[in-house]
Amino acid sequence: MRFAEHQREARRQTAWLVCAFGLTVAVLVLAINAALAVAWGMAWGFWAPGPTTFPRLFFQVNTGVALGFVLGGWWLETSRLKRDGGVRLAQRLGARPAHRSGSHAEHRFCNIVEEMALAAGLARPTPMVLARDGSINAFAAGWDGTDAALVVTQGALDHLTRDELQGLVAHELSHIGEGDARLNLRLVGMVFGLEMIYRMGESMAEPDATGRPTALVLPGLALKVVGWLGWIAGHALQAAVSRQREFLADARAVQWTRSRDSLGGVLRKVLTQRQAGVLGQHQPSTVQHLLLVGSERGHAARWLDAHPPLAERIHRLYGRPMGPMPLRAHHLDEVADAPAQVSAPDWTLS
Repeated sequence: MRFAEHQREARRQTAWLVCAFGLTVAVLVLAINAALAVAWGMAWGFWAPGPTTFPRLFFQVNTGVALGFVLGGWWLETSRLKRDGGVRLAQRLGARPAHRSGSHAEHRFCNIVEEMALAAGLARPTPMVLARDGSINAFAAGWDGTDAALVVTQGALDHLTRDELQGLVAHELSHIGEGDARLNLRLVGMVFGLEMIYRMGESMAEPDATGRPTALVLPGLALKVVGWLGWIAGHALQAAVSRQREFLADARAVQWTRSRDSLGGVLRKVLTQRQAGVLGQHQPSTVQHLLLVGSERGHAARWLDAHPPLAERIHRLYGRPMGPMPLRAHHLDEVADAPAQVSAPDWTLS
């Protein structure tokens, strides 16, 4: 795998997509002004004698209110996510701390997190386990390395070898080191801000206490349409950014472990579970981008998935199509694990 080339391409695509996100907000503001201008004309301006005129500061106020909702919603949601921290978010999703004194699998997982964090030059995240999830999955959460949590499912502990678990941990550590969690949380906040435009239009379009439409129904409907389109565009761009960061983390995992089979084995075993209908515990759509593989169901899984298709990720790792891999319990390589003193300068993030 040409991991350096894949990393450069993923970063380049991310930069373009983030710029497109900013452009989406600008287009949304223009669309809101246009929609409200049409709504004003239909309600009054087109029927009044003389040339069509708009109230004083009509467009300036519209622009200010739209940006206030988008940026205000972004600030509120981002602040809330940042305040929660990685460990609290993981606990809300059902994870608990992993213990060295627990099972051999948890002891080994704690060792691998410590080893890989040391080798990558990162602060050690808190290792945690989703004990009730039998699928193979993982995620890293946290605004930065100081409050990060690295979570794996019980299925990952049960079915992955040590090398595969190391590849999975390397993938998630890449997300922490590259600031992907921080970037994605900011984009989640921006999408929430775009959604607030729709909510404002929905509120304006509601009838009064007697069930009759109010004078705000036309501008309200205009804001609902524009806000919905903006939310869809923003959500799609957020998912596209997340897919590029998954490619980058996959390439990092190969670079750090020096083995495409480590992460490749993980993804091929996930493919085995998917073909058997094992989807695992469903997580809220707001945290789908954090997962190693998505757990979305229905239409969102096809159109707004924050993860590239498994077959495409496996093809990138191996350079050719590879099929599913039989699940194998970790007990085949049960040995006493001790924290390794690893020093690998070329693993450091750049």
